[in-house]
Amino acid sequence: MTVLELVTKSRSYRRFYEDRPTSLQQLKRLVELARLSPSARNIQPLKFILSHDARKNAAIFSCLAWAGYLKDWPGPEEGERPSAYIIILGDTSLTKDFGSDHGIAAQSILLGATEMGLGGCMLGNIKRDRLRALLNIPGQYEILLVIALGVPREQVVIDEVRNGDIKYWRDADRVHHVPKRSRRELILKI
Repeated sequence: MTVLELVTKSRSYRRFYEDRPTSLQQLKRLVELARLSPSARNIQPLKFILSHDARKNAAIFSCLAWAGYLKDWPGPEEGERPSAYIIILGDTSLTKDFGSDHGIAAQSILLGATEMGLGGCMLGNIKRDRLRALLNIPGQYEILLVIALGVPREQVVIDEVRNGDIKYWRDADRVHHVPKRSRRELILKI
C-alpha cells in the first residue's frame, strides 16, 4: 500500500471481531514502529503496556469511553470489542512535557496496524485513576492514550463536510461516516 492508501484506510474503528486474536508479536512490531518514530529533543519518554489477554482487555475496556458524537451508543458490545490494546505512557522521570510524541507514536502504530490488516482507535477519554489501579501502573507514568486494536468489524467511509458539520455518524446499515474538510478549505492563500 502507498502512504496515501494507508492513511485513507486507517480510520478510527470502534467495532472488531473480538474472537480474532492479535498476537503479542504483532503488538511488539507496532511498538517498534513507535520506537523508531520522531521524538521531541530525542528524549524518547514513552513507555507501552501491551494487552492481548481477555481478562486484561476487559479491565482496560471498563476504563474507556467510546465515540462522543454517538450519544446513544455506549461502545462496542461483547463480541465486538478489541482483541488487543496498547497503552501509551509518558515517563515523568524523563520529562514532564510529552508534547506531541504520543500522537506521532500512535499514528505510526495505527498505520502499521492497517498494513497488518488490523484496525484501531486512539482513545483519550480514559478513567485514568481506575486504569492505574486495575493495572498497578506506577505513579511515575502518565497515562496518555489507549489504542484499541483488532480486526475491524465495521465499514468506515469518508464523506465531505456539509454545512460545516464535522460530526461522525452511523447510517441504518451501521456504516460509520466520517466527514472531512476539503483540501481547498484547509490550504490558506496568504
